[in-house]
Amino acid sequence: MNPIASGSVLITGPTSGLGRATALALARRPAAERPDLLLVGRPGRHLSEVAREASAAGATVREIGCDLSRLADVRSAGQTVQRLLDSSAVRPLRGLIANAGVGMIDTHTTSADGYELTFAVNHLAHARLVGDLLGSFAAPARIVLLGSNTYHQNVFRRVLHVPPARWRDPIELARPTPADEPATLELGGIAYSTSKLAILYYAHELQRRAPAGISVTVFEPGFMPGTGLGRERGVGLQRIGRLVQRVPGVSSPARSGPALASVVLDDRWAHLRDGAFVVKDRERAVKAFAHDRIREARLWEATAELLDSARV
Repeated sequence: MNPIASGSVLITGPTSGLGRATALALARRPAAERPDLLLVGRPGRHLSEVAREASAAGATVREIGCDLSRLADVRSAGQTVQRLLDSSAVRPLRGLIANAGVGMIDTHTTSADGYELTFAVNHLAHARLVGDLLGSFAAPARIVLLGSNTYHQNVFRRVLHVPPARWRDPIELARPTPADEPATLELGGIAYSTSKLAILYYAHELQRRAPAGISVTVFEPGFMPGTGLGRERGVGLQRIGRLVQRVPGVSSPARSGPALASVVLDDRWAHLRDGAFVVKDRERAVKAFAHDRIREARLWEATAELLDSARV
């Protein structure tokens, strides 16, 4: 049996879009290739529906209600996972997919802990969850973080007015835009792209600090217009996105979900580590500035400060 499939895989944000497609792709694997599933997402009908569908496909599933914009919720989710592992209610933890994410236009918006919401959910929440569970993985194990090529700009993204990352000290990135400054579409895009650069930096540093046998990868699902991530950008743009999805080569949850499931599970990807960057189904090099040991170490240190400050 594939060693990852012999254990449990945790996925955040499994209620819609890429997360739902990935969870169901894992659940629909043949029995010998199917891990137990720990579904960490907002409690309610959507979480229960995907859990039922995954169970009907044959998977052992546990619903873990969690609002990732609340670090207390994230810590509680990690404790729930630990209890399930300690009681052998699920098989050993061998995979974690940090899928959940947001892209806010209004960078005044804060998490329950007072941090800018995009940075809080895309980076801090997963850093909390991974950090709390890092000693609980059974090797070999894989951690897959959700990245995006928006961390840098090319001609295509320039035409679409998608801004690249604008790095600052992580303490500054966690601060919302001051109330007396206007929120703009550009600021929202910068916050999203910068959170994705943070994920690359975090992945590289996480690999240095992870126990032996745990590999860290960053997955880019490709341009997926029309998904829930764009709900803050208005109904009109969402409709345009759904039309663009029909263009050949454009990604969708139905296409990228199985690809993400493959990265966490299949032997084909067993060699990946050190924050290797996979775009859909191919490993790609990242820009030189996305490797920076000074920024990576500072991000790790600042993340610990921010998480400690949020403790209640």
